[in-house]
Amino acid sequence: MKTLVRLEKVKSEERDSREVVAASDIFRAQVSGVCNLTIFMESHLPMFKEKNLQLEVVTELIRGQHPHLKGVYKNKSQRVICVKNMDPEDILLHATRLRNALGRKVVKLRTRHVTKHPSVQGTWTTAMKY
Repeated sequence: MKTLVRLEKVKSEERDSREVVAASDIFRAQVSGVCNLTIFMESHLPMFKEKNLQLEVVTELIRGQHPHLKGVYKNKSQRVICVKNMDPEDILLHATRLRNALGRKVVKLRTRHVTKHPSVQGTWTTAMKY
């Protein structure tokens, strides 16, 4: 038994035909008899869809797997979050974080200080030795 509901990020014609956000998110919530995710889908998911009309929301029933949320972005990257044993509020928080993500990998900054024009003399510190 599958239930599919789709909402997708669309272009904004009012803003010079530019896309509002570069990432397109598809949230897949797999349900296999898990009570908390079922409660989330009945109570929080319709409200989440109404607030985020630019998203495509797909719910699928797959038996024998842990429930998870999957964000699929326009740059063909994916993020998967397992929501086993989570409260509906926590699942909503993770769905919101998937929505806010850009779909890029997290890159660790190599320096403390990032600028377009780095200082030739070095970074300034409060413990200057004269």
